[in-house]
Amino acid sequence: MKKLRNSLLTQYLVIILVATMILPIGIPLLSIVFYNITHQDDLSNRYYNGTDLEEMWHETAKELAGASEAQIHSKLTELKNIYQEASIYRVDKTGHTRDKFPKSLSLPDIWSTSFTIDFMKKNRGYTVDPFTVVAFIGSGQDNGFMVLQIPRPDMVSPSNQLLERYNYIFPIALLAIFILFILISMLFFYRIRNRLLHLQKAMAVPEANGIPSTIEVTKQDEIGRLGQSFNRMVQELESSRNSQLEEEELRKELIANLSHDLRTPLTTIRGHAYRLKKEPISEKGQESLDFIDAKVNYMGELIENLLSYTLLTTGKYPFHPENVDIIRLIRTSFSAWYPLFENLQFDIQLEIPEKQLTWEVDPQMFCRVLDNLFQNIYRHAKSGRFVAVRIENETIVIEDHGPGMKAKSSQKGVGVGLSVISLMLKEMQLDWAIETSEKGTMMKIKGL
Repeated sequence: MKKLRNSLLTQYLVIILVATMILPIGIPLLSIVFYNITHQDDLSNRYYNGTDLEEMWHETAKELAGASEAQIHSKLTELKNIYQEASIYRVDKTGHTRDKFPKSLSLPDIWSTSFTIDFMKKNRGYTVDPFTVVAFIGSGQDNGFMVLQIPRPDMVSPSNQLLERYNYIFPIALLAIFILFILISMLFFYRIRNRLLHLQKAMAVPEANGIPSTIEVTKQDEIGRLGQSFNRMVQELESSRNSQLEEEELRKELIANLSHDLRTPLTTIRGHAYRLKKEPISEKGQESLDFIDAKVNYMGELIENLLSYTLLTTGKYPFHPENVDIIRLIRTSFSAWYPLFENLQFDIQLEIPEKQLTWEVDPQMFCRVLDNLFQNIYRHAKSGRFVAVRIENETIVIEDHGPGMKAKSSQKGVGVGLSVISLMLKEMQLDWAIETSEKGTMMKIKGL
């Protein structure tokens, strides 16, 4: 029941119901108020009720039965004082005009039969102006008749005068009611629209953590309940996000601790392997020691990459940018790998200009990136026997003719090394791209 009361549909139905009930209720109320205001004015007007005037005139004529000329004159004078706007006169039994009020009335002195008949015809009916009442004095026609005439405009009641004067008010009132209904409807939907836009804005503008902020809910209608659901969703997302961040921090901390802990046994194994190499052992034993030493070195590199990845993702990796000559760093890094590529009979192409190319990078971090790239070629692209390093439009290009990154390899890991490269280049605000196929891989590094 509470939901129904707070429903937007219920609120709008109330608006429609009120609008439809204004006419059947408002018009009778206005009529009652109008009647009460004008009723007293109607009662004070002696002329507006033709029926009452006609009854009064005939009753007076009957009362004058057997009255003398003086009495009739006195009575008509009295009536003239009461009905000052009326014209009153009498025609006696001989057809002579008597007792004219006012005296200026244009009437024949003697009424002929034809004139009397014509007078009766012209002044018969409820629309004739002036309003005319003819009554025979007494109970018969022997005493003549008396006439009462009142101009029709004087018979209009104050209420009718107001109606005639302000008859345009009702259509204006109807139009005003219709316009009011439209305005209330527009206001109703305008508020709904603003609330929906506010909710849309809250959904479309997330905070720094990528999660929208909660909104204030002031009403318990459909939009209010939608806002509450949205707030619950945001709270659940924040809770899930916090849990995810906590788990990620624990995972990174665990990886960092494991990386540190694994270094000690690896160092011990490397030391014993080095000691065994000095001992007289068989050729197969020497091969096993070389294999162990290679795997220990590989394991050490993996641990180093894993530790670097953890430090980079947590923002704890040392970063000291400075303006350096990239050409010199490339020459220095590649010179360490040149003998290894040469021993494997690689086709080596080094196309580096003599002029300087200055970038703002961390020298150690950038050399680490180059070493990882050359190491990947040395390990995974031996079959191509090709390596090229060149500068194109201030872009470093490193290319090989290996089987490509999608090819299967016994030494291929989960890609931690490439992830470390990507994070380091991003930290130094450098852009890089990889183009790989079955015919080889090309890596490009350029400044943003």
